[in-house]
Amino acid sequence: MSEHYNQTGFNDIKQVEMSVLSAEHMVGKATRSMDEEQLEAATNALNDAKAQLHRAMAHQTGVDQAFFEMSQELIAKADHQLKEAKE
Repeated sequence: MSEHYNQTGFNDIKQVEMSVLSAEHMVGKATRSMDEEQLEAATNALNDAKAQLHRAMAHQTGVDQAFFEMSQELIAKADHQLKEAKE
């Protein structure tokens, strides 16, 4: 059972990593183009990344805390960049 749980934890981490990287990419692209649809898609991707991170943090077991802190920092930077672009 612990092997399955560890695998699930790893998958959660991988999902968080991929969603954060995707959101960062989309925010960068949207803020360069300032296209309304891209800004909206970037907002949705960022919200998804936040949700993934919160779910993973709620189920963490033996996960490197630095990973969560780094992910939170990347999300915060992308969130700030997106908010600045929308003003």
